[in-house]
Amino acid sequence: MSGTSIGPGADGREATRAFAAERLIGRMLIAITYVSVSLLVIGLILMIVDDLSPLSGGPRLDLAAVGAQLAALVPAGFLWLGLLVVIAAPIARVIVAAVAYARDGDRLMIGISLAILAIIAVGVGSALAVTA
Repeated sequence: MSGTSIGPGADGREATRAFAAERLIGRMLIAITYVSVSLLVIGLILMIVDDLSPLSGGPRLDLAAVGAQLAALVPAGFLWLGLLVVIAAPIARVIVAAVAYARDGDRLMIGISLAILAIIAVGVGSALAVTA
């Protein structure tokens, strides 16, 4: 019995690919965390500079305005982008996992990944419908 086997019919190459995929996902999540925290800190610093209270509430999310807010160094742009990046992290993780499962030909896990993405899409769609 091989020490690298991870399941029935698995060989060392499959174990190596699975490890590489998990490592990639881990690095991606770390990078996303650094980016989101950096954006949130920049937004907070800009709020302090502009003498705005973080507890005073804030502007509604306007996706069309985020780019202009970033260019104009408006704190809301950095805060919203930081939050959007945090929200995107689990979605990106599921997408990368689905691609890795597709490379391995694991149909069950591809289906589960797509089901998770569908549930996320329904949740986002429902939230947008309620707030519109």
